[in-house]
Amino acid sequence: QVQLVESGGGLVQAGGSLRLSCVASGSIFSINTMGWYRQAPGKQRELVATFSHAGITNYADSVEGRFTISRDNGKNTVYLSMNSLKPEDTAVYYCKGVMPWGTEYWGQGTQVTVSS
Repeated sequence: QVQLVESGGGLVQAGGSLRLSCVASGSIFSINTMGWYRQAPGKQRELVATFSHAGITNYADSVEGRFTISRDNGKNTVYLSMNSLKPEDTAVYYCKGVMPWGTEYWGQGTQVTVSS
């Protein structure tokens, strides 16, 4: 079992920055890919960024160049640094961990609100 706890969300003005954190506990040694997803009201959950165990990162086109995902294996934490935030970035942001055999674990989510 893996538990994921996100933090760092909040209210920020357009153009501002936030850094989200996701701390993993439990059987974390088996986690392969960790990532951030978001879900805006009335919309489907979408990928924001992922970070594989091999260090490969992947970003949604909408956040490329503005967001940076990083991973600190010593702290069992994955971060999402968000710069130049836009109102359309407003959403609940979720952390996800994926095991090598495909099992997925999700955090409870953290709200990010960007005011115009």
